[in-house]
Amino acid sequence: MPTNGSIKQKTVGEIKLSEASNKAALAKSLNNWFVYMIQADDGAYYTGVTTDVQRRFSEHRDSKKGARYFRGRKPVAVVYQESGHTRSSASQREAAIKKLKREQKQKLIDNGC
Repeated sequence: MPTNGSIKQKTVGEIKLSEASNKAALAKSLNNWFVYMIQADDGAYYTGVTTDVQRRFSEHRDSKKGARYFRGRKPVAVVYQESGHTRSSASQREAAIKKLKREQKQKLIDNGC
């Protein structure tokens, strides 16, 4: 009898692990990623991606989980964000924004799109 219980527990454990993996995979595939820009205290713009902009801004401001970029600067405010991205499309958009000149980034911020 204990053998059957052990097998059943392992099976249940495997099912739970599988369900957890499926949930994680599903969350990654959903369009719940943001591209954001933060203005630093020196006026520079930092661009990144996340699933939670407020949490990420707090990490940049208050913890060691923030980007190295902010070791010599302080984040002031989130000045721009786009939603509805997958992880992949957010990363691609981040790269495109990082290639823009400052004036182009300013227009993006001013127009909000």
